[in-house]
Amino acid sequence: MPLKVRPVAETEFDLVSLGECMIRLSPPGHERLEFAPCLEVHVGGAEYNVAYALSRLGLRTGWVGGLVDNPLGRIVRNHARAGGVDLSQAVTVAYDGVGRRARLGLNFTEVGAGPRGSVSVYDRGDSATSQMKPGDIDWKRLFGERGARWFHTGGIFSCLSPSCREVVAEAVRAAHDAGTVVSYDLNFRSKLWDSATAIATTRPLMPFIDCLIGNEEDFQKALGYDVEGTGDQFEVLPVEGYQAMVRRVAADFPNLAVVGTTLRRVLNANENTWSALLYWAEDDTFHAGPHFERMLVEDRVGGGDGFAGGLAFAFLGGMGPEAAVRYGTAHGALLQTTRGDTSQITREELEHLAGGGSARITR
Repeated sequence: MPLKVRPVAETEFDLVSLGECMIRLSPPGHERLEFAPCLEVHVGGAEYNVAYALSRLGLRTGWVGGLVDNPLGRIVRNHARAGGVDLSQAVTVAYDGVGRRARLGLNFTEVGAGPRGSVSVYDRGDSATSQMKPGDIDWKRLFGERGARWFHTGGIFSCLSPSCREVVAEAVRAAHDAGTVVSYDLNFRSKLWDSATAIATTRPLMPFIDCLIGNEEDFQKALGYDVEGTGDQFEVLPVEGYQAMVRRVAADFPNLAVVGTTLRRVLNANENTWSALLYWAEDDTFHAGPHFERMLVEDRVGGGDGFAGGLAFAFLGGMGPEAAVRYGTAHGALLQTTRGDTSQITREELEHLAGGGSARITR
């Protein structure tokens, strides 16, 4: 099915995302959490990261999620405001003084080095976003009256609570009915839910999704599709097996227009190979992104969100699948050159790398 993007003139937003945004606390450099004398403060969350990145690239974006009316919630508001992300649809919960009713989720992340991988420790129970429920957002007004060209959400929001699963079903249906492109990043997280629940949640959403993003583990654990030739630890992705699996998914869900995945091989915490693959259902073709061999990684967290953002940016700009996978791959690569989850990349930098430019010094 072709990807149909609504015209700019009839919408208020180019992209709206739904998900949790947390405060990330990280030791400086590559220090260990347990020995850190101080912590850097960052803002981030999978779906928020996409809206923030596209706002930096000059598009009109909004984020929907839960916030608490206290200084931590205001950190997120200040970050979004500085990046130009609209929060008019965020659900704000009054702070009760101790966080019994709701709190802002925390994410402690240490950035790995050499053979020691990066580690994230969640402290996000009873978060404001996890307590969102159907009816909190007037989706028909958001997608119909205000208008959005693209809606992005994913498995990390869906897994937070049973009520979040109801909210995401409500949201994707409303976006689909309004003619808004819906993208969904499977983003399976074993710390947050099990595979059986993920599959039971995700499969009913599939008829409303236009653009599906996920790696081989995501497709197995969140949708129930195996990729032949992968091991239990998913160390190797046989591209031919992945392509065959994607075609099975596309046959089962003919509404899908795009399926994308990043291709990462971890050489060590500081060096990865990086590329991506995109399936274009309209003519049953696969398109490969540029290949970055031994790419130096400053902070790998958010690389997949960078891919999703670059892909959406290209399609919203009227580009085709070949350009979309180039922009997605390039944006994901650039995002991993800086600290924190959210993009610090400019449109000029993205267009330079996506167009085949090098890292030669700019004077």
